[in-house]
Amino acid sequence: MLKACKQAEVVKTIPYCIMSENTNNHRNLLNTMLSVIDPFQVFRHHETDHNKHNGKPRKLKFTTSRSLEALLFLVLFFGFFGFLAYKMTLPNMLNTFMQTAYSLLLETVFYIMAICVLMGAISKLLTEFGVVRLMENLLRPLMKPLYNLPGVAALGAVMTFLSDNPAIISLAKDNNFARYFKKYQLVSLTNFGTAFGMGLVVIAFMTGKGYGSGALVGLLGAVIGSIISTRLMQRFTLKSYPEMDSPVTEEEGTEQNISFKSEGNAFQRFLNAMLDGGKSGVGIGVAIIPGVLCISTIVMMLTFGPAGEHGEYLGKAYEGVPVITWLADKVNFIFYWLFGFESGALVGFPITALGAVGAAIGLVPTFDAMGIINNNAIAVFTAMGMCWSGYLSTHTAMLDSLGYRKLIGKAIGAHTIGGLCAGIAAHWLWVLLALIF
Repeated sequence: MLKACKQAEVVKTIPYCIMSENTNNHRNLLNTMLSVIDPFQVFRHHETDHNKHNGKPRKLKFTTSRSLEALLFLVLFFGFFGFLAYKMTLPNMLNTFMQTAYSLLLETVFYIMAICVLMGAISKLLTEFGVVRLMENLLRPLMKPLYNLPGVAALGAVMTFLSDNPAIISLAKDNNFARYFKKYQLVSLTNFGTAFGMGLVVIAFMTGKGYGSGALVGLLGAVIGSIISTRLMQRFTLKSYPEMDSPVTEEEGTEQNISFKSEGNAFQRFLNAMLDGGKSGVGIGVAIIPGVLCISTIVMMLTFGPAGEHGEYLGKAYEGVPVITWLADKVNFIFYWLFGFESGALVGFPITALGAVGAAIGLVPTFDAMGIINNNAIAVFTAMGMCWSGYLSTHTAMLDSLGYRKLIGKAIGAHTIGGLCAGIAAHWLWVLLALIF
């Protein structure tokens, strides 16, 4: 046995020399422990065919893994809704579920859609008549010292602020734009652009609710978060892939070819820009409907309690089992110090913003009606809503379209930190301004 060990490679021999006949049992035990930590790991488990001499693991059949996945999903699905039905009773739970979605559609979604249409028209006019390029020229000197990006990146920030996250990808694929970047800088545009996504809509919404000063402070907080997120993404990328410190392309091009001007006289361009911008606003408004109705409804049912005077459930909109509030209140001293949140229910906004900022701002009218928000909370909401702006659902697609899927984990990690820093910065900036004024 010892002679065989000496003749084999060290890396391979040591395990085989010390493993007992129970190796397969130990492996199965390890897989079981992993499945407890992450239940979905069960679909990646392996079976060992003992009839094979090599003892290599054999993957589960596709139909078997799908059946296990379906079983686990049903357990989680009925466990979640069974818990709500147990607390609220089944009729009240179903009524609240539908009433909340219906109320959100009428009172929130259409209001947000109207803002999207108007802001879409305004942003298109600003783009058509060169205001965007003027803003780019004004912001250009800040790009290198703040973000370690070439000056032309300012155009991406303005475009995503006026529209949504994917606008940065259409620019990044344009050689006239991308030729100014190194590879690690180009991939960091996903974090840079996402930090300003739907910014105009968010600020207009918060201002329309009477919290304009808080929204402006939140914008500054989002800028701070974007700097941290972009810089971290660049650092993570270069540390793992130093070869990406090279130009994206050597092809000829000029940013002067990036033009948004349409044909026709000034009056025709005005009408076309206004109508086309409004149409794009409709698209954004429609796109947020699933997020508001699905995500916001679930979050609200886990945030607010019963509506009855004596704590009974009535099946009305915005009722639920306040699990999120209960958990947040247990550690609210942390959220109060970091974000200034006076109620644990306010944690629902940043949680929702992880998936969709449109769904997150759908929570604001209810918070406002309950009297639990102020300009400080709006500043934090604006900063985190803009900076995160549903990055969990967009970063994967954005990096995949650029051909850098391997960097998805790094982008998400950097942006998570950036969003938290944006909210913290917004809170303490508001505290500072309150002391001064």
